Amino acid sequence: MSADSQSSHIFKILVVGDLGTGKTSIIKRYVHNVFSTHYKSTIGVDFALKVIDWEDGSIIRLQLWDIAGQERFGSMTRVYYKESVGALLVFDVTRPTTLEGVLKWKRDVDDKVRFKDGSNIPVVLIANKMDALSKSDIEAMQQRLDEFVL
Repeated sequence: MSADSQSSHIFKILVVGDLGTGKTSIIKRYVHNVFSTHYKSTIGVDFALKVIDWEDGSIIRLQLWDIAGQERFGSMTRVYYKESVGALLVFDVTRPTTLEGVLKWKRDVDDKVRFKDGSNIPVVLIANKMDALSKSDIEAMQQRLDEFVL
């Protein structure tokens, strides 16, 4: 397929979750393949673009919107969420209160952005910082998540 005839698609994906859950780290790792333990808290919103060459020759552009952890309480999230087609909801397995915040974030996304047909956008739950847990802690977290999603 020539460059002129390549199809291109842009998808806006929200990355939300409580403050300090590692949203920015996940984005930087995915987009730039770098990891740093030193990040500043996101203020408002930040953006990253991941370009993917799809198998059929089309180009996928993922706009990743890194929403600050405290933004759920602000009035700007409706503007940030507009035209999103999906969301990644991040919590920190080492801080149980961030798992409790997941329901509030999910409700916030569901209340403020929908597809044109009125259906909710898909939301994927990401358990971050699993490397900081022991094997027994991981098993306990898995059990808690099983109860959480049922």
